[in-house]
Amino acid sequence: MSTDHSQAPVNAALTREAKIHLLREMHRIRAFEHVALQHYQAGHMGGFLILQIGQEAIPVAVRSMMGPNDHTICSLRGMGTAIAAGMSMREGMAELFGKATGCAKGRGGQFGLYAPQHRHWGGHGYAGTQTALAAGLAFGLKHQEKRGAVFCFLGDGAVNQGTFHESLNLASLFSLPVIYLIENNGYAMGTSVQRSSATHGSLASRAAGYKIEWDLINGDSIYEIRAKLQPAIERARRDQRPTVLELSTYRFEGFSVADANKFKYRTKLEVEERYENHDPLKLWAAKLMNENVLDQDGIRRIKTVAYAEARAAADFARSSPRLPPAAIMTDIYWEVDNATAAGTTGRHLFGS
Repeated sequence: MSTDHSQAPVNAALTREAKIHLLREMHRIRAFEHVALQHYQAGHMGGFLILQIGQEAIPVAVRSMMGPNDHTICSLRGMGTAIAAGMSMREGMAELFGKATGCAKGRGGQFGLYAPQHRHWGGHGYAGTQTALAAGLAFGLKHQEKRGAVFCFLGDGAVNQGTFHESLNLASLFSLPVIYLIENNGYAMGTSVQRSSATHGSLASRAAGYKIEWDLINGDSIYEIRAKLQPAIERARRDQRPTVLELSTYRFEGFSVADANKFKYRTKLEVEERYENHDPLKLWAAKLMNENVLDQDGIRRIKTVAYAEARAAADFARSSPRLPPAAIMTDIYWEVDNATAAGTTGRHLFGS
């Protein structure tokens, strides 16, 4: 028997404008990534391009639940998470193009999408490394006596990394307000979960071994994500206890743009079926139409505006300057950039 999560208190309180905002943000993420993909394939940008297309409901729903003391940190598949956090398309796109107007001045590309002003601490390229940083952020909240939560996104492939298990152990021992969000899209890099992870039917259930509460969520459903996030958020803010949540989702593209085998470890028919029946943008739009919140014309306008914003961001990025070669020596070490005594003498911890 399925549960009507739309009637959960946290969802029943959503206004018409808030529901439309959720759809708008999902379309903005998809438009940003589609336009970035077009320019990548045209040879206008290099480096990595790892898309979140198909998983947009998760970062958007999470951000909609966050308060002023909450933070996010994510894996390498996190461009949409940065956009949902509040990063502008212009600074995000410029970063992908390696331009000085990017959020990290073009130095980081895919892995430079940090937005500390929005309490988002970037996407991390090595699987599972962000899970330890999330525990550290949560420890910081606790040390400062702030009632907040750290939302840490990770993929199904990262759950087998030792760092993740060490982080769970510390999160439980130190009673840290961190919520680990396993975005299970089924394939890690290119190996199915069934072939890569020994489980009892879920990945999140491993949390029980660390005395951590866990749950399973349909990651395509805005209503279910929000409803099942609520107790985890209360646990973090009120009890300062961690939670592990596993969200079933799907990526429509390959592991990265360079994934030449995306139709070898899964069939094209499977991808098409997922897109037809499990696309979170289509599902949420259908909900809003059924609730008489939006009609087809309203949905088309949202999509049109999102793509116009993304294309304008790409034009801005292409016309932006690159850093001069001399800048290679700046933004490496804060002490040097700010000419402190430690930066000019090389002494930081010792007085002589």
